[in-house]
Amino acid sequence: MKKQNLNNSVRKILLVVLGVSALLFSLQCLAQDDNHKSTAIWEPVPVVVTPGVGTAPPSDAIVLFDGKNMDEWESTKGGPSKWKLGDGAMTVVKKTGSIRTKKAFGDCQLHIEWRTPAVVVGDSQERGNSGIFLQERYELQVLDSYNNKTYVNGQAGSIYKQHIPLVNACRPPGVWQTYDIIYTAPVFKEDGTVEKPAYFTVLQNGVLIQNHVEVKGNTVHSGQPHYEKHNPKEPIALQDHGNPVSYRNIWIREL
Repeated sequence: MKKQNLNNSVRKILLVVLGVSALLFSLQCLAQDDNHKSTAIWEPVPVVVTPGVGTAPPSDAIVLFDGKNMDEWESTKGGPSKWKLGDGAMTVVKKTGSIRTKKAFGDCQLHIEWRTPAVVVGDSQERGNSGIFLQERYELQVLDSYNNKTYVNGQAGSIYKQHIPLVNACRPPGVWQTYDIIYTAPVFKEDGTVEKPAYFTVLQNGVLIQNHVEVKGNTVHSGQPHYEKHNPKEPIALQDHGNPVSYRNIWIREL
């Protein structure tokens, strides 16, 4: 009888322990559920953007060039662009001058495709040279850097004379290449000093080549860059450097 009573006591203790454990587990689950609800955010709901299929832009993009006309562009000298239009691309015509968008932009995501000439002429900075200027003053270099030695802060993918690209992701001459750019515009104080500098993140042909690098100021060929206060939004410019570089499929998303 004593053994049976002991067994019964043990069973009762085990049942009590199991019951307490189950209760504690339930309370823990309820607490976790409450914590989940307290950290869940429901608004604002992000706007729906439909991604493009293939080379098509996303649904909220502004198309700056689709190969049909240059209506979104003008010469930096004034008047219409004098670059060549054909085969779905626009190509630099030497000495006609750089071009810029008629609209102005600040923070943005910019997609642009470019091609240096298939017939190689020159070397270093004289080979397939052009440039993409955000806000008409901060240059992302365009250059034929496929087996072409030059100073590394001036090769393709560099923030010209400021940041060397992480890697050389260039394709051969005559082959289309892509830049996908995330750009944050600088913010200036009333007195013209910089409150927040500009930043570039760039992918070339799907490869990260600039990772949120800080812009030091206006692009300059020699000397040290420095900022000059400008409008929150300014045009995007493409450079005439004397080489017949082509561009196509240009679109932008304002951020």
